[in-house]
Amino acid sequence: MKKASLVAYLKTKRVLFKLVGIFLIASGLVLAFAWSAGLIGGRITTRTFLKDTPKTYLAGYRRAHGKGICFEGTFRASGKGVPFSIARVFAQQKVPVTGRFSLGSPDPYAPDNSTRTVSMALMLTADDGEQWRMKLNNEPYFATRDTEGFLEQVEAYKPVSNTGAPDPARVAAFLKKHPEAQKYVKWDATAPWTRSFAGAQYNVINSFILIDANGKKQVIRWSMRPHAEFTSWSVRQRKQASHDFLFEDLKKRLEKGPLYWDLVLTLAEPGDPVNDPSQVWPENRRQIVAGTLEVSHVFDQTKGGCRDINFDPTRVPKGITLSDDPVLAARAGIYSHSHSDRVREIGYGKATDAVGKHQKDNAGNK
Repeated sequence: MKKASLVAYLKTKRVLFKLVGIFLIASGLVLAFAWSAGLIGGRITTRTFLKDTPKTYLAGYRRAHGKGICFEGTFRASGKGVPFSIARVFAQQKVPVTGRFSLGSPDPYAPDNSTRTVSMALMLTADDGEQWRMKLNNEPYFATRDTEGFLEQVEAYKPVSNTGAPDPARVAAFLKKHPEAQKYVKWDATAPWTRSFAGAQYNVINSFILIDANGKKQVIRWSMRPHAEFTSWSVRQRKQASHDFLFEDLKKRLEKGPLYWDLVLTLAEPGDPVNDPSQVWPENRRQIVAGTLEVSHVFDQTKGGCRDINFDPTRVPKGITLSDDPVLAARAGIYSHSHSDRVREIGYGKATDAVGKHQKDNAGNK
């Protein structure tokens, strides 16, 4: 083979090797992306938690806690959180708040007596531009220690076709594998149902970490403790309650004046289960009232405001950071997917009721 031909041959081979190398790298990246997204391998991802969303789900609504109402208010710091964190929200006298009250049902038209779970979501914006977003429920703890357990719980409690109730054998197997859930099941069966958003205490079930000016860290959980008295439904009252009882009650109360909740920080001590949301901390843990939330008025979520906010609980300001709670880490992705889906639906004109339009008003966008 002549020298010139040999050189040309080798160059051709080098090009082929490079092309093959590029192809292998690209293929590897595609496979890695598909695996991380849960498209192959059966891996649990944050999308897994939304897989049971009905195909007919109304566009523009949250995939969980679909029925809700926006509110605006003010957080007034007490100053007692300042020694534990450099976050401005603990020092600023008045912090504007946008939030949302909701039912613990995915159905945006659920009757208010259909679930015992009520929720409060908040976005506090400090004068340094830092935001603190949070999502709290009236439940005192999470059912399972991790996200895999939660998914197994959902499957175990699905009703079977012939009885319309969960399969007792499946439930028993689940509780055997996740004994920590027995505490939640008992609470769910016996705890009184709140008959007012105003009198409910809303709890953060995950742990977070405060960081002070010297870098010292303090693990906390917190609650929004109401000033209004807690009132509960009897079984009879709950069955007879009007479709929108809780939301109408909230509006009536606010017509008379603002509603208040104290932000109560609970400080962990060594040995406390800070990365297991199914476990409660001892009752004698030190608590600090870091400030008070004043809710001044509510408005329909179709008007925007809270509707387009992603109340991702991992969005915390400087001076607060996340614990290694696996449930907390999963929530960020779940909230992101839900937010992206509904914003996309609204942006492409697919949403009707969620933005205050009737189907016929939106016909031109189809």
